[in-house]
Amino acid sequence: MQPTRRSPRLSLIASVAVTLLVSAACTKDKAADAPKTTPAPATSSASVSSASAGPTATARPTAAPAGIAFSDCSEQFQAAIRSPKAKSMVFSCGKLAVPLDYARPTGARIDLFVVKVHSKSQKTSARIGSLVVNPGGPGGSGVNLAAGLVSSLSSDVLDRFDVVGFDPRGVGLSGPLQCISDKQKDQLSAADPDVRTAAGRIQARALSDAVAKGCIAKYGSALSHYNTEETAHDMDLLRQALGDSKLNYLGFSYGTRLGAAYAHEFPTHIRTAVLDGAVDPVAGELTTDERQIKAFEDAFDQFAADCAKRSSCASIGNPRTVVEQLIKSADRSPIKSSKKGETRRATGGIVTIGVLSALYDQTQWAELGTALSAAERGDAAKLFTLADQYSERDPETGHYANILDANLAVNCNDSTLRVTDALVASRAKTWIAKYPIFGPNASASLYSCHAWPRSGHPLPPASAPGAPPILVVGTVHDPATPYAAAGVLAKALGTGVVLSWDGEGHTAYPKTSCVTTKVDKYLITGMPPTGDTCPRS
Repeated sequence: MQPTRRSPRLSLIASVAVTLLVSAACTKDKAADAPKTTPAPATSSASVSSASAGPTATARPTAAPAGIAFSDCSEQFQAAIRSPKAKSMVFSCGKLAVPLDYARPTGARIDLFVVKVHSKSQKTSARIGSLVVNPGGPGGSGVNLAAGLVSSLSSDVLDRFDVVGFDPRGVGLSGPLQCISDKQKDQLSAADPDVRTAAGRIQARALSDAVAKGCIAKYGSALSHYNTEETAHDMDLLRQALGDSKLNYLGFSYGTRLGAAYAHEFPTHIRTAVLDGAVDPVAGELTTDERQIKAFEDAFDQFAADCAKRSSCASIGNPRTVVEQLIKSADRSPIKSSKKGETRRATGGIVTIGVLSALYDQTQWAELGTALSAAERGDAAKLFTLADQYSERDPETGHYANILDANLAVNCNDSTLRVTDALVASRAKTWIAKYPIFGPNASASLYSCHAWPRSGHPLPPASAPGAPPILVVGTVHDPATPYAAAGVLAKALGTGVVLSWDGEGHTAYPKTSCVTTKVDKYLITGMPPTGDTCPRS
């Protein structure tokens, strides 16, 4: 049972993945040029009790932009990325101070960590501006994404844009929210309560409520300011601090929802925006949840069909039957791991998360088949590897990155859903019957925001009158952000144009030459393709 009903993220996509060593490099060497991050704003409710949600974006005062004192941090990033292409880049690091509460723009401020990647071959005459990137989550590191994109973006883009990644407020190196202990995260990952029963609902609710209450106790009312609406305002201050008159943006998964929120708040401040892996901005939360569960079940069937063609995988038999039986048997008798020093045992919750993790990208299907085969033989080591990748848990130290903390805060602050036991029982009955692999986890996760207070910052709509054409990229067989959402988002924006890819896995750019060529052309010229579909290959 994950701490919240997570919006899908990008960090498992091989084409743009980057090791968390980047973050380690930026924090380990305190004498390095990269500025140190600012601690999270307020660590007790007493010190932040004056913070409030404030008025809506249309009524709030204007925050004056701050500058960014960039310094060279190439050595740290090049060592972490270990790519020959990184040697041809200059990495600059800095911090941007933004208001904690945009209703009080001269009040408490928090620092956002920013990295700018500049190609040494870029000529001033060809430069268009900055390309700000976000990997999704919410809770994903834009700093890591910018570093990871170095190896996959074309020279056409790198010769015209500086790639800029920032860790959103509360994420990674930007005053990270840290209110869920590693022990709690291990418990949440392993938990697999059957919320069709009263006892299962009590267990799931207690686990989630304990996490929420711990976060509230630590951060108080300041916690409400970790939301999509105010992050969109951070992005506009970032644009100004970078010296760009218009924003160029590349957002994946939840990053499309952040991009849509920015487009609504600042439609005339956009030059280009690519929204890849669209989150539906119109459907209700429960509808969105169910569509995602179904998409993952469909993706599992695609994996199963592929598994039957692989000799190393076909030996396990029917993958769906294997997984359903593994979940049940692991809940009764958790599976040991052969990894030296590993004391955890895999429950049905770990089996579910491991499978979910591998379905984000087709390149991990073979690894999933191997993991299931090993688990059948009584070894959960490979399932733990997949599950730890999803939760960003260091397998050596057992320490988690803060993506789960930030994800919980943003999702709950954005949410308007009010969860009751009756609602969970009803959805569990339906979802578990229809979606036997992922329905149980999703049903239990409905409790994630049960004890969370209203933030006063619901998600802004996606309408963007006055915005230029915005390119929405959809993958036909995307398990995390179902394809239909691309058309919905494009229509909601009013200026959206859909580019489809007939492929598998989460998001499309820059996986194939067709998608890459069309997206690059749009970023450079501002003119989107119309009515285009890219083939599977």
